[in-house]
Amino acid sequence: MIWNIDPILLELGPLEIRYYGLFFALSLFFGYMLARKMCSIKKLSLDTLDSLIFHLVLGLIIGARFGHILFYELDFYLSNPAEILQIWNGGLSSHGAALGLIAAYAFFLWRNKKVKFFDHADIISIVAAFPIIFVRLGNFFNSEILGRPWDGPWAITFNRIDEIPRHPTVLYEALLGLIVLAILYSLWLKKHRTAKPGFFLGLFFMIYFGGRFLTEFTKELAIHENLLGLTTGQLLSIPFALIGIYLVIKKSK
Repeated sequence: MIWNIDPILLELGPLEIRYYGLFFALSLFFGYMLARKMCSIKKLSLDTLDSLIFHLVLGLIIGARFGHILFYELDFYLSNPAEILQIWNGGLSSHGAALGLIAAYAFFLWRNKKVKFFDHADIISIVAAFPIIFVRLGNFFNSEILGRPWDGPWAITFNRIDEIPRHPTVLYEALLGLIVLAILYSLWLKKHRTAKPGFFLGLFFMIYFGGRFLTEFTKELAIHENLLGLTTGQLLSIPFALIGIYLVIKKSK
């Protein structure tokens, strides 16, 4: 398959509307709508949810952006600081997003002492699949996060980059997000009354970051090779996956 899509969806004078920005906005919309539905089922305050979502969106954007900068392209952004705020061009880290969400949630709980940690943690972990899916689709339209060269049946050639067929790594990761959403939400509908709080958070960490560890093997390593031949993404995924395994085991007893 040849991929040669212009990342700019629409130009209105000096304003550019990119697929990446559209997909990111859609991820927030669908995530918010599902979170409202789940909170209604659990009889949690929607006003509290709205306040929480405001904190989480800020944490998501700041964490994902600065995670990408610190973990992957620090030298580039130090040389080009004006690029730091241009998130519509891509450059969001899922590991940074996870840290940003955790920090934002902790700050929210500090300001709202009556809200317990696990009141919303499981719901957040499930709707977090939407940014995973849609941001990776945005990466796909930006022709970024390239896979290893490969000539298999579903290889994709990103003509805006080169003429080499590759693993569609970003689509693998979008599919991973879809699998996470399908598994966690279907289980939540069946077990949310009986599952211990924190079980779905652990399941999210275990499945998603375990999957991320595997998809990294198809990613073009380039400058990201690290300790023991693992990528930066793999090294960052290990602690999250281990925390997930611990939570799933503990909350299953």
